[in-house]
Amino acid sequence: MLIDLFYHLRKSGVPVTIKELLILLEALQARLAFCDANEFYMLARTCLVKDEKYFDRFDQAFGAYFQGLEQIEDFAEALIPEHWLEADFLRNLSDEDKAQIEAMGGLEALLDTLKKRLEEQEKRHSGGNKWVGTGGTSPFGHSGYNPEGIRIGGESKNKRAVKVWEKRQFRNLDDSVELGTRNIKVALRKLRQFARTGAAEELDLDDTIKSTASNAGLLDIKMVPERHNAAKVLLFFDVGGSMDPYIRVCEELFSAARNEFKHLEYFYFHNCVYEHVWQDNSRRYAEKIPTLDVLHTYGPDYRVIFVGDASMSPYEIADRFGSVEHMNDEPGAVWLRRITDTWDKVIWLNPANQRYWGYTHSIAMIQQLMDDRMFPLTLEGIEQGIKYLSK
Repeated sequence: MLIDLFYHLRKSGVPVTIKELLILLEALQARLAFCDANEFYMLARTCLVKDEKYFDRFDQAFGAYFQGLEQIEDFAEALIPEHWLEADFLRNLSDEDKAQIEAMGGLEALLDTLKKRLEEQEKRHSGGNKWVGTGGTSPFGHSGYNPEGIRIGGESKNKRAVKVWEKRQFRNLDDSVELGTRNIKVALRKLRQFARTGAAEELDLDDTIKSTASNAGLLDIKMVPERHNAAKVLLFFDVGGSMDPYIRVCEELFSAARNEFKHLEYFYFHNCVYEHVWQDNSRRYAEKIPTLDVLHTYGPDYRVIFVGDASMSPYEIADRFGSVEHMNDEPGAVWLRRITDTWDKVIWLNPANQRYWGYTHSIAMIQQLMDDRMFPLTLEGIEQGIKYLSK
């Protein structure tokens, strides 16, 4: 069974390995999970999934592979006559009726009670509150209602059977789905350089224990500064024009970055970087920041991330006076080269669909200026970019 599950997970896009399968087998031999589907699910996910972005894929694959367990088909076929489960009606319950139904104490209690019912029951039953059958409020059977029950046969009507893996609590971590702030934080966390600076506000438990022991048992509390992400990041956002459809995803990236990095500076530009950038779009013409000042202010230990679709006229990159907004004395390519010469770690995140990049000349030009360090603005693309910045 586990071999089939192993291949099913791989086919579903979960990168499990033989080593992880052997770890699961060792855990099962140690009886860390025994005769409980939910315990096995948690153990299998812990052993087989090494990156939380695959939790959702695992849940879907696990649910599909063990779908028969929800109906307890083997149990039903072996012990319960099929005609007991033939639904001939669905009892309509009032809200008052439903409010009076009480849960029976969890999955183990339900299974114990089910075994007792099977020992006592001698015929098909329908519409009651005790026996295995259809309709009614019994927790066993189908086509009825109970807040906490075991569905045997039939199709789910009220979606209240006990199960865990189909809840898919981690569905927004899958790198194949749309980006969200939580997804981006997961990717950005890989660019971490932890340090402790500032006032001592956090308890150092190890040092406190050591100092107290050295002080003959008299409590000697030791504090340390808060641990924070010391990575330094410069973010340059393209705004306006063709970037308008990507406002939301850029906002999510900006929100995630501000929460993740203590040392973060951000600037805006339009289409390509020239001699000025800005930090307030409503005052972009009144409060310009010379790009040379940015180059001379932030040290070489900063990582630089450009965010833009790189879709513009090639003249805006290659020619003097090519900007659509002003008469630029130097081409945008000159300013991009200055940035890549100043900082070693520079990447470009492109929100446009990667399959269309080859049809836009300006994207190819920016890719060349970035030494092919352009990545799609997806969870996987961000991870690839952060991996490069972390080297």
